Amino acid sequence: MSPSPALSGSDYLEAGTPAYRRANLAMFVGGFATFALLYGPQPLLPLLTREFAVSPASASLSVSAGTAALALMLIPMSLLSDRYGRARLMQISLVCSALLSLLVPLVDSFEQLLVLRALLGISIAGLPAAAMAWLGEEIAPRAQGRAMGLYIAGNALGGMSGRFIAALLTEWSNWQTAFLVLGVMGALAALLFWQSVPASRHFHSRSLKPAALFADFVQILRDPGLPRLFLTSFLLMGAFVGLYNYLGFRLHEPPFNLGQTAVGAIFLLYVMGTWASAWSGRLVDRVGRRNVLWMMVVVMGAGLATTLASQLLLVILGVALFTFGFFGAHTTASGWVGQRARERRALAAALYLTGYYLGASIPGTLAGLAWSWGKWPGVALVLGGCVLGVLGLALQLRRLAPPVEPR
Repeated sequence: MSPSPALSGSDYLEAGTPAYRRANLAMFVGGFATFALLYGPQPLLPLLTREFAVSPASASLSVSAGTAALALMLIPMSLLSDRYGRARLMQISLVCSALLSLLVPLVDSFEQLLVLRALLGISIAGLPAAAMAWLGEEIAPRAQGRAMGLYIAGNALGGMSGRFIAALLTEWSNWQTAFLVLGVMGALAALLFWQSVPASRHFHSRSLKPAALFADFVQILRDPGLPRLFLTSFLLMGAFVGLYNYLGFRLHEPPFNLGQTAVGAIFLLYVMGTWASAWSGRLVDRVGRRNVLWMMVVVMGAGLATTLASQLLLVILGVALFTFGFFGAHTTASGWVGQRARERRALAAALYLTGYYLGASIPGTLAGLAWSWGKWPGVALVLGGCVLGVLGLALQLRRLAPPVEPR
C-alpha cells in the first residue's frame, strides 16, 4: 500500500460546503436505493406464498436470497474498492442493480425470481462495501457522525418507501407492477448518485496480494472491539428483519385482520429510522458511541416487548420504538467500525456488513420457523434473544479503550 500523505483539515469535506452537501445527497440516495431494492418485496411475502404455492419461510427467501448474496460479495467488493476506487464501484453497482430489478416482472416461476434476487444482491454489494470507507476517507472527522447518520437515514427511507409502494401497487395492480416501479426508482437513484458523488481525494490503492490481505485480516481480528461490532451487526439485523418479515403475517390474522395496503402502511414507521439515524449521528458527535449504543438497544428491547400486546395501537408503538432503536444502534456501531479500523476501514466495513446481511438471512429465516410453532410470541422469543445478545456486546464495548483519541 502507498503511504497516505499528511492531509490538512481543508482537504476533507467540511460540513456546510457545497461538496459536503453533494456527498450527503449522493450517499443518501445510494442508501435509499439499496434498501428500497432489497426490501421492497417484504410486505408481499404473504402474497408470494399464495402466488407460487410456497411456505412462509420459503417466501422469505425472496428477501434473504438477495441479502445472503450481498453478504457473500461484500468482502470481494471491498477488496475491489481498495484496489480500484470507491466512487466508480458504487456508480456501477447501482446501475446494474436497477437493470436487474427491471427484469423481475418477466419471471414465470419462483425459482427464476430467486435467481434474479440473488443476482441483485451480488450487484448491489458494491455500494455498501465502499460507502462506509468512502465516508471515513472523505468527510471531515467532526462531521462524520452526521454524514453516516444521513447515509443510514437514506437506508431507512428507502426501506420504508420501497415496502409501502410495493404493498400499495400490489393492492391496486399486481406484484409485477410493484417490482417494475422499484426498478424505475433504482434507475433514477443511480442517475442522481452518478451526477452527485464528489471525486475521491484521499483514496490510496491497497495491495491485493494474499500476504497483505492476510495481514489486514489478522490486525482486524486482533482488535478487541471490531469482532464484537461484527457480531453486533449480525444480531441487530437478524432481529430487525425477523420482526418486519413476520409482522405482516401477524397483522393479516385475527384480531387485526388488516388488508395489504394497511399492512404496507406499517412500514411507514421506517420514518422513525430516518430520524433516529440522523439524530443519533449528531448525538454520537457530542457524547460518543459508547454512551449511545447500549441506550438504543434498550429502546429496541422495550419496543419488542410492547409488540406482544393485542391492541393495534400498542403494536404500532412497539414497532416504532424498535425501529428507532435499531437505526440508532446501527448508525452508532457502523461509524465505530471506521474509527477503530482506521486505514483498514474498507475491509472492516465489509466484515461488519457481512455480519449485517447474514443476520438478515439467517436469524430472519429462523424466525419463520418460530412463527410456524409459536406464532408471534415464538418470533418475539427468538428476536429477544438477539436483542439481549446485542446489549451484552454493547456493555462490553462501552468498557473498551478506543484505539485513537476518544470522541
